Amino acid sequence: MPDRSDEETLTHRLILPRDANHYGTLFAGGLLALALEAAYATAYRTIGATANLVLKRVLDVRCFEPVPVGRVIEIRGREVHRARAMVVVGLYGTPLPRRSKPWMDGLMQFVQVDPAGRPVPIEGGLPDPSPGDPTPLTLPWGPLRDRAIRLLAVRAARS
Repeated sequence: MPDRSDEETLTHRLILPRDANHYGTLFAGGLLALALEAAYATAYRTIGATANLVLKRVLDVRCFEPVPVGRVIEIRGREVHRARAMVVVGLYGTPLPRRSKPWMDGLMQFVQVDPAGRPVPIEGGLPDPSPGDPTPLTLPWGPLRDRAIRLLAVRAARS
């Protein structure tokens, strides 16, 4: 398993019967709620005490493995991309027992806003040297950043 760094946020949750579908596994709405909570906590922790964030869009959420009631899940979160007023958080569902691959992953985009709800620059500037030459990220974050940049480009082309 890849090493964790201080740049990661960990979220743990026990999957309860209220989170389950008719198969006794985590239902899609529950997955989205857990992912959003983990992503927001990560974005807030990344930006710091000045964070006033709103979700702009869910870029991608993928569920690879059903999660049964009674399982404690772990979602790792990390900033994978930042622009002037927004941050993209990558999510990685730590593999379930006796599994080698993540149970989920995802990407969510947040925007820093002023009290009137208008986008404002994030204090501290941009961590990446330039859009074409980002700082290398270890697994699983590098591939998630690559996917985020591709999805942001598709969304921008449609705007």
